[in-house]
Amino acid sequence: MKRALGELRRVLCTRFFIDYNSDYGASVLVAGTGRSGTTWVSNIINYRNRYRYILEPFHPHQVSLCAGFRYRQYLRPGNQDKDFIEPARAILSGRIRNRWTDSHNRKLVCGRRLIKDIRANCMLMWLHVNFPGVPIVLVLRHPCAVANSRLKLNWGTHLDEFLAQRQLMEDFLGGYRQVIEEARSAFDRHILLWCIENYVPLKQFGRGEIHLAFYERFCEEPENEVDRLFSFLGQDVDAGVLAALREPSPTSRKESAVFSGSSLTNSWKEQITHRQMLRALEILSLFGLDKVYSRDSLPDLDGAHAMMREQQTVGAEGL
Repeated sequence: MKRALGELRRVLCTRFFIDYNSDYGASVLVAGTGRSGTTWVSNIINYRNRYRYILEPFHPHQVSLCAGFRYRQYLRPGNQDKDFIEPARAILSGRIRNRWTDSHNRKLVCGRRLIKDIRANCMLMWLHVNFPGVPIVLVLRHPCAVANSRLKLNWGTHLDEFLAQRQLMEDFLGGYRQVIEEARSAFDRHILLWCIENYVPLKQFGRGEIHLAFYERFCEEPENEVDRLFSFLGQDVDAGVLAALREPSPTSRKESAVFSGSSLTNSWKEQITHRQMLRALEILSLFGLDKVYSRDSLPDLDGAHAMMREQQTVGAEGL
């Protein structure tokens, strides 16, 4: 009976939920490169099941509403093309129902939404400018850990998606075309993917406009990182969040036989070669991202903030 009731609730929440608040400001967006910890951070935010959970709605192969988006779309903030604006408005306002996006929802009557996406990093500033008031959380994890995890899962890098976008190349990546085109090893390509998907938003946003959530800090100093996160969201937090902190995503648990902050933070060091580490540091330095991550597993928050632009208003045509 308990199993049957659980299945009934799952069906109701994924297919027959009620989303009664169409204000896009009632949404929170969690973004990050795949395998960076976006699912874990999303579960921490939603530890009391206050949000309707929307999974990767900008995936053009899974969501027909976004069929006009590229697999990793870059958009200049001033872009007002209705073929992008209207799907994004529908998603942020909760006017989307889709087996893919709703597959992880566990909230039946919804007034707030938590949107998680791992392919939206290069259009975060566009979303911020065109839908002000939506809190954006960017999750970062050491690029070697991310590359190692993605290689285990045999995930692709799709670097051609970046090279094919003229405006992205003009605005950010023109000086990196050669290193992207010449990357041969899968490890190098995954490191480049991480660099591109974090370099673009870090260079676009000013400090305070977006929240930088670091996977390793949740492992090593969870209370401080939780306080920083919920302060940014303007929400109180209680002791129940500790349960969510102890439950990383299923794939993350597979990466470490015993879950502890230290094992999840450092286990990748035993699984990549010294040569790969040196190559990763070389690529990071090209983008200036060695200010954020280096040989050490832990990130440098001040270094990340130093990469961000000085606070100023981003105009319709601004970058």
